[in-house]
Amino acid sequence: MADEEDSGSGSIPPPSWDHPVVATVALELVGLAVSGLVALVGWPFGWLPDTDLVGLVSVLIAIGPAAELYRGAGPPRRLAAVAALLVLATVRLLVAAAVNWAFPALADPGVAILVGYLVALPIGVAVLAWFLTRANVA
Repeated sequence: MADEEDSGSGSIPPPSWDHPVVATVALELVGLAVSGLVALVGWPFGWLPDTDLVGLVSVLIAIGPAAELYRGAGPPRRLAAVAALLVLATVRLLVAAAVNWAFPALADPGVAILVGYLVALPIGVAVLAWFLTRANVA
């Protein structure tokens, strides 16, 4: 038999995120679905995931588009990252305060912080994408 040549490096190329905000929201929903399945499996045994764990899983699953945008950008990406992090923190705190005000019973289990992260992450990715595309055009 003839030796077949390997046409690639053997690694799987990273996905292309054409619409990073939509992809972030979709990946957040996947993270919430994974956390929901864990809760359904653990519920009969009396274990439910903590809201911090749900938030961490959702953010780690949804961070791919932002990381890909940052890695593929040119040199002026520090300003974009700082702006995205500032927007992320501001929106998270505003949404958490609004949820705590609207639903005081949810303040103790940390649901407001989780909702704040889930709302703020796509907005932070949108700001990151806007700054990076603006820097690449200039």
